[in-house]
Amino acid sequence: MENKKKPNIIIFNVDQWRGDLLGHMGNPAAVTPHLDKIVETDAVSFRNAFCQNPVCTPSRCSFMSGWYPHVRGHRTMYHMMQKDEPVLLKTLKEAGYYVWWGGRNDLVPAENGFDDYCNEKYEPRRETKNYFGNDLRRGNPEDDTYYSFYVGEIEKEEGESHYHDPDWENVMGAIDFIKNPPADKPMCMYLPLLYPHVPFGVESPWYEMIDRDKMPERIKEPDSWDNKPSMLAGLYEKMNLSTWSEKRWAELRATYYAMCTRVDHQFGMLVEALKEQGLYEDTAIFFFSDHGEFAGDYGVVEKAQNVFQDCLTKVPFIIKPPSSVDIEPGVRDSLVELVDFTATVEDLTEVEPNHFHFGKSLVPIMKGEKQRHRDAVFSEGGRLKEEIHCNEDGPMNRNPSDLYWPRGEMQRSQGPEHTKATMVRTEKYKYIRRLDEKDELYDLEADPEETINLIDDASYKEIVIKLKERMLTFYQETCDVVPLVQNKRF
Repeated sequence: MENKKKPNIIIFNVDQWRGDLLGHMGNPAAVTPHLDKIVETDAVSFRNAFCQNPVCTPSRCSFMSGWYPHVRGHRTMYHMMQKDEPVLLKTLKEAGYYVWWGGRNDLVPAENGFDDYCNEKYEPRRETKNYFGNDLRRGNPEDDTYYSFYVGEIEKEEGESHYHDPDWENVMGAIDFIKNPPADKPMCMYLPLLYPHVPFGVESPWYEMIDRDKMPERIKEPDSWDNKPSMLAGLYEKMNLSTWSEKRWAELRATYYAMCTRVDHQFGMLVEALKEQGLYEDTAIFFFSDHGEFAGDYGVVEKAQNVFQDCLTKVPFIIKPPSSVDIEPGVRDSLVELVDFTATVEDLTEVEPNHFHFGKSLVPIMKGEKQRHRDAVFSEGGRLKEEIHCNEDGPMNRNPSDLYWPRGEMQRSQGPEHTKATMVRTEKYKYIRRLDEKDELYDLEADPEETINLIDDASYKEIVIKLKERMLTFYQETCDVVPLVQNKRF
């Protein structure tokens, strides 16, 4: 067993891609041919995969460790994985993998560097252009475009095949690395792209590929915000998008769809490079997002730390194992979590982690050995009123002229807006417990758009009690981690 060849690992990690934006999931406007094809032939796509926090850094800390955000306080954009904490990339490097990292961070403190986590932290070798054409087309602060993040089509220079931003450079760098892989080690490639993260902007030909007439209807803003979280209601007010027509929303959403189509194209390029180099069969490919995006649902855009609609918490999660693992490709309906990513990599590589975590391998589901994986999934976020250091008062949200001011302003509030909150979601129900304001309960079969909060409906009392009990069990099971190494007492 020790001489068994370990598979290469590709971690194609996108940012802010909703779980419903895939052609093979039945979205008629989604143009994702390369992802659809690999699921048809060689991979498994999980219809009900959920992130453990709806914002970048906490989610990445979670899926790279197998820990939930509460285990060591990874609940903000500015509290990353410390040197004494486990990160899958470091585990694989220590196990003999050559780890190549090309793309964004949002995982480890920049001041600590990257040497512990990778053999190579790729930096662009060619000059790149600013993301999104460096053009936010925002207008004036009082305009209803100012906080929309809408850009639209990005102009390329004449003769260019694409708009050469850092994402493109990292993809090209990844392909170059595939063409010149390490000779004596299996490779792990971590490719965390920015797209389809806001602002909403993309170049042609992808901009033109989305049929606006096939766009599913967005989830409308509620008639009353009384039974909705104050964070969401506050974003709706401060983003000032209430005057937008459905035609304008369709253009914004189509641009977002087109951003995903561009990423799908880049994914296809990477897969083709693996095939050309004869590496595809021996490589496990993971494609997933850290969280989703409102994209006009409920009258807002972007995301927030303590709201848990499916458009934010449900994410694409596709796994192609090495050919030595016999699977039935296609879509699985099992409830899964991103914490299961770490456990699945460990299973496929036969690498033993040096820490205890809560992920469960998805290999048995892919093999068809069982259908049910989890009875419930969880996501959590927010802060206590006293946790002023957790309000993410960063340089991008302090002034009304800043891009993220609406969310920053809501997080700085000392009202209930940024309260700690936890979601438990089963196949039929979603319950959200909030410390400082009204809880939420949704009947997902009767109300898949999560528009009717049933928390005060007496006929659902027993369901709420059961979901609260399930949440209590979750916290008791995951409230801490005990190191695997015992100390000497004498």
